[in-house]
Amino acid sequence: MFQSINNAMDIAMEKDSSAVLFGEDVAFGGVFRCSLGLQDKYGSARVFNTPLTEQGIIGFGIGVAAAGTTAIAEIQFADYIFPGFDQLVNEAAKYRYRSGNEYNCGGLTVRAPWGAVGHGALYHSQSPEAFFAHCPGLKVVIPRGPTQAKGLLLSCIRDQNPCIFFEPKILYRIAAEEVPVTDYTIPLSQAEVLREGSDVTMIGWGTVVHVLLEVAQMAHDELGVSCEVIDLQTIMPYDSETIEKSVKKTGKAMVVHEAPLTQGFGAELAARLQEECFLHLEAPIQRVTGWDTPFPYIYEPFYLPDKWRCFDTVKKLVDYM
Repeated sequence: MFQSINNAMDIAMEKDSSAVLFGEDVAFGGVFRCSLGLQDKYGSARVFNTPLTEQGIIGFGIGVAAAGTTAIAEIQFADYIFPGFDQLVNEAAKYRYRSGNEYNCGGLTVRAPWGAVGHGALYHSQSPEAFFAHCPGLKVVIPRGPTQAKGLLLSCIRDQNPCIFFEPKILYRIAAEEVPVTDYTIPLSQAEVLREGSDVTMIGWGTVVHVLLEVAQMAHDELGVSCEVIDLQTIMPYDSETIEKSVKKTGKAMVVHEAPLTQGFGAELAARLQEECFLHLEAPIQRVTGWDTPFPYIYEPFYLPDKWRCFDTVKKLVDYM
């Protein structure tokens, strides 16, 4: 997946001479090598390292985007985006609104490695999408694999609103598939139904989508249950129409994410589905998530919403009443 992200940025910089890429260590490729070779190709004026200051990286990105440049900022880990939180939610998100659209920083895209990686513990494993989903003016996007990463990243870079693009870092090297080498985009705010079903709707994003696809097959083989799997892709503004249509068909829903349960983005989806699909529901909406604790190190396998927890939830939904 890291190669598809590299290719997306390469295409963006080749076709847009104003585009710049910056962040900690991006000049030599970054920690995960997503920007490898780009400084050699485009020069140090367009691909360059920054000081170790997330607030400064995002503040600089807002400034150059407001001046008309396409800004691609990298935060080395999503866990370290919080020093730049004020810049994102009080400046980037509100820039257009407070000026009556006289000026904006819509050319800003902030990339950050996101989610569990197998050994990251509390400072390299977090999933902070819900913090930013609560802030009008930002778009939040999370791909599930290489093809989606390239198409969605190019859409974010070209979208005229500030975007946060979270990259599931465990997929950088284990997610491999043939990705078109041509320039293409995938629409933002459009969920994708990956597997159609009639009994249970399963909604996720990022890494857990692969878990849900495996669980759907387990449910089919062991329970004779037909599960519909939806990749939300864009967290905000999200595609409510697709998930509502699915839940009205199946009558049962579960939302899965790595972030903690309380106030996780699954709570927003559960509330929306309860409001819009209430008369179609045949069981309470279920959430399978991380726990309300800091992300653990040796207990990571027990923290994550793995296939067994998800499979048990499918059985719970099917057996309800």
